[in-house]
Amino acid sequence: MAAILGLPPSEVAEVCKKAADHEVVSPANLNSPEQTVISGAAAAVKRAVEIASQSGAKRAVILAVSAPFHCAMMAPAQERLETDLRAATFHPLKFPVITNVDAEAVTTGDEARDALIRQVTHPVRWLDSIHEMIEAGVTVFVEVGPGKVLTGLMRQIDRSVRAFNVEDAASLEAAIEKVAQSRAEAAEG
Repeated sequence: MAAILGLPPSEVAEVCKKAADHEVVSPANLNSPEQTVISGAAAAVKRAVEIASQSGAKRAVILAVSAPFHCAMMAPAQERLETDLRAATFHPLKFPVITNVDAEAVTTGDEARDALIRQVTHPVRWLDSIHEMIEAGVTVFVEVGPGKVLTGLMRQIDRSVRAFNVEDAASLEAAIEKVAQSRAEAAEG
């Protein structure tokens, strides 16, 4: 896998087509207007990094990962996961979930199961998912876990929304205060 910075997703897709040479390489994470992660066979990913650099990418970096996630090479893992997910009971969702595979809301257990299965070999449509949530009226986002990667991506996607990171007790308290402040400001405005 590799991160391509400074090229729009459509151009990264073209880079992957040029680099494939009968191997798998494709967009795997559509993170922001300026960041796409690609995935596939190591040699094809390396070729794509070189082509992206020559095509004007600000940066193209090979990522140290254990597998080529979110691409066709994950089909065997998808098949094993599908068996387990088909055996599990999925209930109707209490709240709609925007899936990363379709960037659309699902409400049924069957839709959620299908999205989980397909997401193994399909790209993460983070950018489209965030746009879908903003269009639905979401104005505050909270990233849970170590680091601030998603919060940083939010600044690249839409600076009009608020994004907070929670990774420990102190950042949880700070996020709660900031969310409360955002609500108070919204109520006043």
